[in-house]
Amino acid sequence: MVTAATTVRLATRGSAQATAQATAVAEALMAAHPGLTVELVFVETLGDQRTDVPLHTIGGQGVFVKEVQRAVLDGHADLAAHSAKDLPSLAAEGLQLAAFCERRDPRDALVGAALADLPQGATVATGSVRRRALLSAVRPDLHFVELRGNIHTRLSKLPEGGALVMAVAALQILELTDRIAQHLPVESFVPSPGQGCVAVECRTDDAEVAELLVAIDHPATRAAVELERAFLAELGSGCSLPVGAYATEGLLTGFLAEPSSNLHVTKSVTVRGDSDEQLQQAAGLARVLRAELG
Repeated sequence: MVTAATTVRLATRGSAQATAQATAVAEALMAAHPGLTVELVFVETLGDQRTDVPLHTIGGQGVFVKEVQRAVLDGHADLAAHSAKDLPSLAAEGLQLAAFCERRDPRDALVGAALADLPQGATVATGSVRRRALLSAVRPDLHFVELRGNIHTRLSKLPEGGALVMAVAALQILELTDRIAQHLPVESFVPSPGQGCVAVECRTDDAEVAELLVAIDHPATRAAVELERAFLAELGSGCSLPVGAYATEGLLTGFLAEPSSNLHVTKSVTVRGDSDEQLQQAAGLARVLRAELG
C-alpha cells in the first residue's frame, strides 16, 4: 500500500538521455500512485567509462546495464530503467522485467543529410554494426567511422559532407528532432530489438514494487518487444552481430547480416496463436534467417 511516506529508488545511467528516460518513468509512477516519491540513483556503467573503443569490443549488449542492474540486486536501488535495446536477450538472474513503457518512435534517422543527398563515398558515423550493414545494403559506396559518446557529443561529430545515424526516440526524449534530415523506414531499415522502448526492472522477490510497475506497463509494447527479444535470443547475439527485429500489429520483421561479407537477409512473418506460440514463431524466423545466410 502506497502512503505519503513511500519512496522508491530508481537506478539509471547519468547521461542526458538516460536521465530524461528515468525522469519520465518516475513522473509516470508518481502520477499513477499519488503519495509515491521516486528518487533517482545514478550509476556509471562500463559503456559510459569506455567511450574510446567500439561497443562490440567491450562486450556489446549489456555494457550499459550491468552496473545499473547490480545496484538493484545489491539493494542500493529498488528498480532500474534501461533502453530496452541495451538489455541482453536473457533476463538477469534475480531481476524481472516488470514494465515495458509505451514505445516512442522506433525508427533510425539520419542527421546531416538524407541518404539520397549523400555524395558518392560520403562518410557516415555510427557505432552500430546493424546500421552499417543496413546502409551498406543500399549504398555500398559509403564510408563508415565509429561514433561513441552521449547524444550531444555524437551530434557534434557530424562528418563534413556526411551524416550520422541516431535513434529517433533518443532525439525525441531530448527534444532534438529538429536535427533529423531523414527518418529511415522500419521496413527496410529494421530497428534494433526493443528500440524506442524503456524497460523497467525490479527484483523478482519484490512483489510490492512489481505491483507499482503494473500501472506503467504498456501491453502492446510488451508483446512487441518480447517477440523481438525472442528473435534475438534464438540467435544468441548482441550488438556484435548485425541484427534487427521489429514487431507491430502481429507482424515481425527480422534482419540478419554476415559481418565479414555483404550478405544480408530481411524477412517478415505474421505471428499467430497465444503468446508462447508467437514467441516460438519469432525464434523460428531467426532460424530461417540464420539458415539463409549459411
